[in-house]
Amino acid sequence: MRKYDANNVTLKEVSKVKYTLKRLNDGLTHVGNTVQYIKWNEDKTAKSIDNDIQVNKSLVLNPGMDFTWLTTKIVEIVQQEDKYIKFQTENSTYELIQHF
Repeated sequence: MRKYDANNVTLKEVSKVKYTLKRLNDGLTHVGNTVQYIKWNEDKTAKSIDNDIQVNKSLVLNPGMDFTWLTTKIVEIVQQEDKYIKFQTENSTYELIQHF
């Protein structure tokens, strides 16, 4: 059996948040480490997922089985800068801030 000395154990660094997604309608805020965009088929099934924001795609924060947030389809990209995007979906307005 292996023994450990608590004085020599180092904690694993917690990954820092890379994105903040804020819904401007009500201030609801979510954070995550990954953002991707889903393109939809006409029957509302996912057609593809990629890293490029475009009208008619939905943003998914922390994509996967336990995703953090999924927006409705983007209808307008209001403002896009280096680490900031403001966009309008079918029913809300969002700000996405990149922290790296």
